[in-house]
Amino acid sequence: MTSKSRWFIFLVSTPLVVLVAVGGILGARISPPPEQTFTHLRVFEDVVSLIMSSYVETVDADRVMDGAMRGLTDGLDPMSAYLMPEEVTFARGNTPLPEGDVGLVVSRQFYLRIVGVRDGSPAARAGLRSNDFIRGIDNKPTREVSAFAGARLLRGAPGSTVELTVLRGNAAEPHVVTLEREVLSDQTVTTTRQSNGPAVVRIASFGAGTAQALKTAMAGLQQAGVTGAVIDLRGTADGPMTEGIDAARLFVKSGTLAIRAERTPPPVTITADVGDGAITMPLVLLVSNGTAGAAEVFAAALNGNGRGDLVGEPTAGLAAQQRLVALPENRGLWMTYARYLATDGEPIHGRGLRPNLAVESPNVAFDDVPPTTDEMLARAIERLTTRAKAR
Repeated sequence: MTSKSRWFIFLVSTPLVVLVAVGGILGARISPPPEQTFTHLRVFEDVVSLIMSSYVETVDADRVMDGAMRGLTDGLDPMSAYLMPEEVTFARGNTPLPEGDVGLVVSRQFYLRIVGVRDGSPAARAGLRSNDFIRGIDNKPTREVSAFAGARLLRGAPGSTVELTVLRGNAAEPHVVTLEREVLSDQTVTTTRQSNGPAVVRIASFGAGTAQALKTAMAGLQQAGVTGAVIDLRGTADGPMTEGIDAARLFVKSGTLAIRAERTPPPVTITADVGDGAITMPLVLLVSNGTAGAAEVFAAALNGNGRGDLVGEPTAGLAAQQRLVALPENRGLWMTYARYLATDGEPIHGRGLRPNLAVESPNVAFDDVPPTTDEMLARAIERLTTRAKAR
C-alpha cells in the first residue's frame, strides 16, 4: 500500500469515527436515515479524493481534515467543538482555568460571539456587550477558534493583558480593546431599593454559593417589608445548571423545576421538594440575549410555574452540558450530551425563552454615550406593579 493510499484511508476513516460518535449523541429526531448518511459519506470521499489529486497545489492534509472536522461540529450547536491534541489534554485533565479573567462568556457563531458580560469586569468597563463578535484575540483570527478554546485564550495570569478585535452591529471597522485580566469579585447577588417600593435584585453570575446568597438577600427584603422584586438576569451566562435549579427552589413551592434530557435514557424531571418556595413575593425577571445557561434554567422554572413574568429579549438558548469524547490521533470532540427543557417539555437549548413582555436593548455604538435611563427596567417595574395589584 502506498503512502498516498494510507493517507487516503486515514482521511476517509476519520470522518466515519466522528460521524458514528455524533450519531450516538444527537437526538433521534435529527438523526439522518442510514441511506442518507452513507450518501453523504460517499460525497465526502469524492471531495477528499478530488482535493488530494486535483487541487491546484499540494494540500496540507492535516489542515484540510481538521477543517472538515470543525465543519462537522459547527453544524451541531455553538458550544460543541472539535479539539486538537493540546485541547484534549487540557479537557481530559480537568485543568482549572487561570485566575485572571476579563469577564466574558462566549459561544461560536462564525467568529466568537459574546454571550454574557460580568458586572464590573474589565470587559464591562470597556463597554463590551452581548452579541458583540470577537474577530481576533491577540491578533489571532477566531474564525477557526471554538468556544472551548476561546474561553481559555481569554484567561491568563492576573495583571496580564489580552487584545480583542471586536465587531458590533453593522459597524464597518472593528474596535480594538486591550483588557487587563483580574480576579473577579465573588459577589454575585446585589439588591437595590427603588424609591417607589419594589427592589431590584441583580444576579451577576450563578457561581457556587449564588443560591445561598440569593436566599439571604430575599429574606432581608421580606423582613424589610418589600412587596415585590425585579430579578435582573441580563447578561448572566455562567455557572453550573444545578445552581440555577437550587435558586429556583427558593421561589417554587411545588411542581416541575426543569427537565434534563439525554439521547437514550428517559428524561429526568427535577421537581420542587417539601420546604421549597418560602419566598412568595411577586416577581418579574429581566432577561436578554445574554441570559444563558443556569440563568435560563432558573428563569424557565419561575416563569413556567407562574412565579414571574419574563420582560426583555429572547434568551441565548445555551442550556446544555458538554463532555469530552476521545478520538484517534489524540483528537477529541467536546460534545453536547445533555440539554435542559422548560417545565412544559420544550427545549431551552437552541431556542431560548421568549419574554412575556418584549423590550429591546438600545443599540449603542462604541463611540456613543449609553442612555442614562433603563427603559427595560422601567417596563419591568410597571409589569411588577400590575402583578402585585392583581394578587
